[in-house]
Amino acid sequence: MALKVLSDRILKDGRCFEGGILKVDRFVNHQMDPYLMKQISIEFIKRFSDLNINKIITIEVSGIAPSIMLGYLLELPVVFVKKKVPTTMEHFYQSTVTSFTKKRDSNIVIAKDYLTADDHVLFIDDFLAYGNAGKGIIDLCRQAGATIEGMGFIIEKEFQHGRELLQAEGITRIESLAIIESLDNCEIKIKD
Repeated sequence: MALKVLSDRILKDGRCFEGGILKVDRFVNHQMDPYLMKQISIEFIKRFSDLNINKIITIEVSGIAPSIMLGYLLELPVVFVKKKVPTTMEHFYQSTVTSFTKKRDSNIVIAKDYLTADDHVLFIDDFLAYGNAGKGIIDLCRQAGATIEGMGFIIEKEFQHGRELLQAEGITRIESLAIIESLDNCEIKIKD
């Protein structure tokens, strides 16, 4: 079931572009609505309350806001995977992610100090489209020996089948707060 306040906001302020692109930069990933982020985080807490997690992980940049809010409410550390290797990062795990909207590959990295075999992580991101970001996180966690307990997405574009890719990689807990069934003819159709 979709989070109603989020669905309403997508229909009000979301914009559709050709090629299956949904722009939500008025409230999620350019200008952010902190109250909405709090509501999103509370819903993630409800949906993942049965999991034993000790860390929240995301990829910079759009997943940071909901992850920070969630980390604050759960009193857990939040680690964001970087898209560039900082000069101060000496030991790290690395993977490659293909960006749907930017149409290019990016290397993603996380310091070995912040992802270990002792970690039981919850991955949070803004969109689930083709599953590429999630697949990169799976790769990093496998390198570290960390356990992915679940993945949460603010918005899932169901018609791009990312969920199936992540499930094929062994992820059993995937929660999306709003599921877009279709963007055909630039009409936003949200699953009930």
